[in-house]
Amino acid sequence: MGEIDPRFSRTIWIRGVEEEEDEEGEKRGREKLTLRRRILEGCTQHTFVLDKNSVKQGCGIEIWRIENFKPVPVPKESHGKFFTGDSYIVLKTTASRSGSLHHDIHYWLGKDSSQDEAGSVAVMTVELDSALGGRAVQYREVQGQETEKFLSYFKPCIIPQEGGVASGFNHVKPEEHQTRLYICKGKHVVRVKEVPFARSTLNHDDVFILDTESKIFQFSGSKSSIQERAKALEVVQYIKDTYHDGKCEIAAVEDGRMMADAEAGDFWGLFGGFAPLPKKPAVNDDQTAESDGIKLFSVEKGKTEPIEAESLQKELLDTNKCYLLDCGLELFVWKGKGTSIDQRKSASQAAEEFLRSSERPKSNLVSVMEGFETVMFRSKFDSWPATSIVAEPQQGRGKVAALLQRQGINVQGLVKTSSSSSKDEPKPYIDATGNLQVWRINGEEKILLEAAEQSKFYSGDCYIFQYSYPGEDREEHLVGTWLGKQSVEVDRESAISMASKMVESMKFMASQARIYEGKEPIQFFVIMQSFITFKGGLSDAFKKYITENEVPDTTYDAAGVALFRVQGSGPENMQSIQIEAVSTGLNSSHCYILHGDSTVFTWCGNLTSSDDKELMERMLDLIKPNEHTKAQKEGSECEQFWELLGGKSEYPSQKIKKDGESDPHLFSCTFSNENLKVTEIFSFTQDDLMTEDIFILDCHTEIFVWVGQQVDPKKKPQVLAIGEKFLKHDFLLENLASETPIYIVTEGNEPPFFTRFFTWDTSKSAMHGNSFQKKLAVLTNKGKPLLDKPKRRVPVYSSRSSVPDKSQPRSRSMTSSPDRARVRGRSPAFNALAANFEKLGTRNQSTPPPMVSPLVRKLYPKSHAPDLTKLAPKSAAFAARTALFEKFRPTPQEAPTTPGTSEATNEAEAPKPATSEATEEESMKSIHEDSKEEEAEEEDSSLPTFPYERLKTDSEDPVPDIELARREAYMSAAEFKEKLEMTKKEFYKLPKWKQNKLKMAVQLF
Repeated sequence: MGEIDPRFSRTIWIRGVEEEEDEEGEKRGREKLTLRRRILEGCTQHTFVLDKNSVKQGCGIEIWRIENFKPVPVPKESHGKFFTGDSYIVLKTTASRSGSLHHDIHYWLGKDSSQDEAGSVAVMTVELDSALGGRAVQYREVQGQETEKFLSYFKPCIIPQEGGVASGFNHVKPEEHQTRLYICKGKHVVRVKEVPFARSTLNHDDVFILDTESKIFQFSGSKSSIQERAKALEVVQYIKDTYHDGKCEIAAVEDGRMMADAEAGDFWGLFGGFAPLPKKPAVNDDQTAESDGIKLFSVEKGKTEPIEAESLQKELLDTNKCYLLDCGLELFVWKGKGTSIDQRKSASQAAEEFLRSSERPKSNLVSVMEGFETVMFRSKFDSWPATSIVAEPQQGRGKVAALLQRQGINVQGLVKTSSSSSKDEPKPYIDATGNLQVWRINGEEKILLEAAEQSKFYSGDCYIFQYSYPGEDREEHLVGTWLGKQSVEVDRESAISMASKMVESMKFMASQARIYEGKEPIQFFVIMQSFITFKGGLSDAFKKYITENEVPDTTYDAAGVALFRVQGSGPENMQSIQIEAVSTGLNSSHCYILHGDSTVFTWCGNLTSSDDKELMERMLDLIKPNEHTKAQKEGSECEQFWELLGGKSEYPSQKIKKDGESDPHLFSCTFSNENLKVTEIFSFTQDDLMTEDIFILDCHTEIFVWVGQQVDPKKKPQVLAIGEKFLKHDFLLENLASETPIYIVTEGNEPPFFTRFFTWDTSKSAMHGNSFQKKLAVLTNKGKPLLDKPKRRVPVYSSRSSVPDKSQPRSRSMTSSPDRARVRGRSPAFNALAANFEKLGTRNQSTPPPMVSPLVRKLYPKSHAPDLTKLAPKSAAFAARTALFEKFRPTPQEAPTTPGTSEATNEAEAPKPATSEATEEESMKSIHEDSKEEEAEEEDSSLPTFPYERLKTDSEDPVPDIELARREAYMSAAEFKEKLEMTKKEFYKLPKWKQNKLKMAVQLF
C-alpha cells in the first residue's frame, strides 16, 4: 500500500466497493472498481476524503467527525473545536527531509461519547491506515488524557464544548457570554479543563483562568511554576481572540496579593470576596492507575492470551500475529506485516475491550505496524536490534500509484527510485567573511597559529578556534574545540576547559562547539575553507604517549611518503585527509594526492567529476606548491605509483558519505545528581524555548544545547556534560555517536545555523525577564515584543579562497583569487570604503587608530589575518568608525554636523566613484551619530548621579524617573570606568550596537 502524494492536482476519494457512475463508460468504471477492491482488501465500509489543500507540501491536518457511525469531514475553519459528545479522527501528515511522508492517525473520544462509537472509530482508523499504506501510527485519545503530540497540533490548547451530534446539539454560539473558570496544567503543552466557578475550586498549586464578559483574569497559584504561568497566558490570548474577538481586558492576579491590588480586588469580588484557599488541590479524577509491570499478550480471533517470558525480546513477536503490550498508563497494539486487515481490526477491538475490562477507559492506546514501531514502543523491550527496521512496502505503494495513475494523477515521487535517495549538500547558514583565530593546545598552553597554518590540523592534537563574523545587528562569535582522533585525554580536557573559560570571559555571548575529527559539521569546513588533516601530532602529551606505549610515530613528514584523500563541495568547503599510504585506501569516487621520493602524484578515480579534480588541484597548491606533478588516471597508473603504496590491491568504488541531517527533535532537559531526564516537545516553535530551562535540539548529525538566561548559574558549567549525557543515552534510539558535534547556544545569542529550525524573531529572545513576564509584556503590548528589532537577515556567503584561481597561471602560492569580491575579516561596508581609499593618490597618515578599551579588546579580539595589516592606517581607522550594520541611511541632503576625525573631512572632500555613494552615506551617518553621542556626553555632566546597584536592570531599589535607555549616563565617572573599563568619552565613540552589547554585559540594558 502507499501514501498519498501531496502534489496531486485533485481531491482523492477512497471509497468502498459499491458500484459508481462514470461518465467515461462502464469499462473504466469496472477497472477502477477492481483496483479499489485489491487496494482496500476488504476495507469496504467507509469513505474518507483527503483534501490536497490540507496536506499541501507534504504536511497538514485532516479531521473527520463521526456522525451516525460514518466519518464526515470537518471544515478547516473548525479545526481545533471538539464537542464532548462526539468522536473524531485526526490525520496528521508530515514530510521528512528525505521526502517521504509520515502519517499519524488519532481518534479522539469525548467524555460523553458512547462505547459503541469508540469501538467503531477504532476500526475506521485501521481502514484509513490501510488506505494510506499501512505504515501510520494510530493513537487513542481520551478527553482530558490526550497525548502531548496530539495537543501540539492545536496550540495553545483545545477547550471541548458541551454537546454533540447524538444529543441533537446544533453547536450555535450562545448570544450571552457565560462566565467560566478553567484550570490549566502543563509546562510545554497546556491541558485546559472547565471547573466549577467557585472559590473552593482554586488552590495554590495550579493556574486558573476566569473568563468574564469584559475581562479575562489569570490567577497564578503561589506554588505554580513560571513556565505554567507563561503557557497559561497563551490560553488567555486564545480565549480573547476566539470568544471576545480580541476585544477585552486582561488581568494577571498573583496568589497572596489579596485586596491591596485593584485587579486582585476585582477578581476576588467575583467570588464574593477573599477567603483563604485550601492547602492541597482537589483530587484529580483524571489520573489512571499503574499496572503491575509490563505484560505481553497475543491476540487471536479477538481473544487475548498472556505470553510468559523472563525478558521482553523482539523475537517474541510473530510477523503473522497481533499483540498487546500493557504498560499501565498506555497500551500498545503491535501488528505484524503478515497480518490481514481483519486481524488488525480484531486487535483494535480487543484492545478497547481490554481497557474496559481492566477499568482503565482513559488510558492511551497506540497501534504500530511491524517495521515502523515508535521509539517509546521499542524502548519497552530489553533488546531491540537496530536492523529490524524494514524498508517501506514498495509493492503496496506501487498498487496505490497504479490506481491513481489510471485516474490521470501525477504519481511521480510516490514510489522511490534509486536517484531519490541522493541528498543535497547541506547549507552552512553562517557568514563566511569573518575573522578566524586558531590555537594549538600543548598541555596547559595554547599556541596561536599564523594565518597560513590556521587550517592545518594534526590528528594527534587538539585545537581551539574563535570565529567572529557579522550578524544581524552585532558581531557574532563562535568558540570551538577540535579534538583529533589520536589526541590524548589530557589535551582534550585542557582544550575544553580553555574554550569554556573563553566563552565565560565573553559573558556567554559566544556560541560554543565541541567537534571531533571525522564528525565535523558543514559550518566548521566553511570557516576553515581549505582544511587539511595530517597524521600524528606535535603536542608534548602526544609524543609522551607514543613513547611510553611504544607506538610508531606516524606524524606527517613533508619529505616522506604520504597519501591524501580530497573531498568537499567547492572552494569554500574542501578537505584533504591524510590516510594510510596503501592501495586499499583508494576509492574510485575520490581524488588523491600522493608524494614520496621527491615525486608528487595525483590520482583521479573513474567516478570523479571535473569539480572533484578542481578541488584536488586547489589542495595541491597548499600541500605541495611549486612542484611538478605526475597525473595518474585509474586503470593506467605507472609502477612507481604502486610501489609508493606498497603494491596494487583491491579497493572500493562507492563514495564515502557522511550521515545526513534528520528531522529535528526538541527536548526539555532536567539534570540533577548526574541524572538526565528529557521530554520531547512536539510541533515546536520559538515560544517553546523557556528562559528558565535548558533544551536540546537533536538533528542526528549535530545537537544544540540551548541555555535560557534565567537558568541557574550553577548549572551553566554543566551544559556540555548534559549534551554528552544526551548522546550517551540516545533517547531516540538512532545510534547517536558519542563524537557527534555539540553546540552550546545561549538565549539572545542564537546563531543563524540554530535559528534556521524555527520561524525566528530576535526581538523575543532579546527581551528581559522570566517567561511569564515576557509573555505578559507581549500580551499587554498589543501582541508586539517590547524591543522592536529586525528579523534575522539571510547570511551572505562570499567566494573567498586561500588558493589561486585556476583561470590564472599556476603560481603555487597562497595569493587570493583576483575576482574575489570579499575577503575574510572584511564586511561589505569595510571593503567598499577600503577600495575607495586604495584608489586615492594621497593618504593621510597622521590620524591615529581609534582607542579600544581592554573590555572591548577582550570581547572583540583582533584578527591576525594578514589582509588587515596591509590596509593603510587611514582606511583601517575610517572602517573602524563605520557602523557595519546600520539599517537606515541619511537623505542626500543630510550632512554631518561635526566631523569626528580628520579623515572624515578628507573623505568628504575626496572624489567618490558612483558605485560607492550608498556606502559613503552610511559611513557619514555613523559619524553623525557618533558626534551626537559626544554632545550627549556633554549633557551627562548636568545629570544627577546614582550608585550602580540602583541603576542596573535587576536592582531591588531602582531609581525612579530616569531615561531607562541611558542608565549609564547617571553613573559617576569613577564607577563608569570601573564597570565598563573605559571613560564615557571613549564609550560614546563606539557604534551604538556595541554600546548596547557592553551595557548588556553589566546589566545596564
